[in-house]
Amino acid sequence: MALNVLGTPLLECSIDPVTGFYRDGCCNTGPEDSGLHLVCAQMNEDFLHFSRLAGNNLSTPVPQYGFPGLKAGDRWCLCVQRWIQAYESGVAPRLFLKATHISALEFVELDILKQFALDEEDT
Repeated sequence: MALNVLGTPLLECSIDPVTGFYRDGCCNTGPEDSGLHLVCAQMNEDFLHFSRLAGNNLSTPVPQYGFPGLKAGDRWCLCVQRWIQAYESGVAPRLFLKATHISALEFVELDILKQFALDEEDT
C-alpha cells in the first residue's frame, strides 16, 4: 500500500478527470513513471498558463489519449519537478498532502508542501 507525505495511506487525487500515471485516480508511481507524477495539485489559471509556457499544455483536450484538458479547480497528479519549477517561479498550485505520494519528500521538504496544503487542517 502506497503512503502519502504524512506517512498514512495514499488517498485518491481525482477520478473526474481520472489522474495518475497509471490512470487509477491516485498519484501512485513505479519504475515506468519517469516523470514522477507524485503531487496531487488543484489546478489554477496561473499554473495552467505557466505549464503551457513550459511546454506542457494541460488545458487543451487530447481525445486520442483520453485526456479531457484541465481547468481551474481540477485535481491532477503533477510531476514533482514541474511543481518545484512552479514553486520557484511563484506560481505553485495548492495541493492535497493526503493524496501526494511519499516519494515527493525526496525532492521537496514537507514544510514547503504544507505551505500549499488544502487539506492541512486535517493533518
